[in-house]
Amino acid sequence: MVENAEQPAYPVGLRLSGRRVVVIGGGQVAQRRLPALIAAGADVTLVSPSATASVEAMAETGEIRWERRRYEEGDLADAWYVLVATTDPEANARASAEAERTRTWCVRSDDAEAATAWTPATGRIEGVTVAVLTGNDPRRSAAVRDAIVEGLRDGTLAAPQHRSRAPFVALVGGGPGDPDLITVRGRRLLAEADVVIADRLGPRDLLDELPPHVEVIDAAKIPYGRYMAQEAINDALIEHARRGRSVVRLKGGDPFVFGRGMEEAQALAEAGIPCTVVPGISSSISVPGAAGIPVTHRGVAHEFTVVSGHVAPDDPRSLVDWASLAKLRGTLVILMGVDKIGKIAEALVAHGKDPATPLALVQEGTTAAQRRVDATLATVAERVRAEDVRPPAVIVIGPVVREAPDGHRR
Repeated sequence: MVENAEQPAYPVGLRLSGRRVVVIGGGQVAQRRLPALIAAGADVTLVSPSATASVEAMAETGEIRWERRRYEEGDLADAWYVLVATTDPEANARASAEAERTRTWCVRSDDAEAATAWTPATGRIEGVTVAVLTGNDPRRSAAVRDAIVEGLRDGTLAAPQHRSRAPFVALVGGGPGDPDLITVRGRRLLAEADVVIADRLGPRDLLDELPPHVEVIDAAKIPYGRYMAQEAINDALIEHARRGRSVVRLKGGDPFVFGRGMEEAQALAEAGIPCTVVPGISSSISVPGAAGIPVTHRGVAHEFTVVSGHVAPDDPRSLVDWASLAKLRGTLVILMGVDKIGKIAEALVAHGKDPATPLALVQEGTTAAQRRVDATLATVAERVRAEDVRPPAVIVIGPVVREAPDGHRR
């Protein structure tokens, strides 16, 4: 706990589970404080003639008991802790005086100096509670709290666990490429890993931040001989897990969006190895957004469809119903389709799509190398050749392409 030296407080954690707590006042202060009291298991009684809609909902669901009246002498009987938060200074003073007589710890939202307890700025991460007090500077308390919690989340604040930690296997979605777009949970698991098996399209910059002892394996370079590459990756996950190592499979985008994440999860399950799946931000929505293209927009598109373009429409292996897609009025997002976009455009037009339908290709989306190339279904094949568009690129087809702010148009 961090505190102001001019107003020292004795730090302590209150265990309120099953114990009576009284909150006087049902306004914004109560709305902010009640969820933490409920999460702590406190037996909460609210005393207030009125309450915000959120506080009223807590009462309706049975999370708290609500006495719909003003504070009265004796309301703090048998209470362990009280929060006084009304707009009536006289009622606040009377409740505070009762708390003093009954030796009940009392927080005053209107007068910190008259209180016998202060509420710190708190945060929780993986079983750790961070509580910060800075006297009469609540904004600084919140800023310090946020900095500590964020450091613990992303691994930038070194706080190693000294108790033995069970090894884990996690399939982590790394997002579209910008290292800042991985989830905080994914980044934390990376910081705890012994082995990282990474895809080419994962956020590579994050690998440079790993400690020297972490073994980083490029999934594209795993020797697989007569086996399929995916089988080799599955085998590597199982092998390192069985050796008692914490393993992160770092994938681009989201593990279950054209990422074969389910194949890896199934292989681990068949081997009796539990795994955690950490969702990632899919490039299908984040890359268009980074280029200023909304996949949905009021009055323009109320749906969007994401398909894989790695198999051409005229290939008998294709499972995509291009005829049905051509009839949709919403946005069509194509992943892994740069080298097939000419044939895809031809198929859509052949099934009735207007050749003038706008289209955008966003290459290396969310990274420093991002660029956008605009075209139509009729011109896209030539534009891709002329502009030398290469994978990875996300293709967006539909009227939303025209909705980008001027600064994003090309």
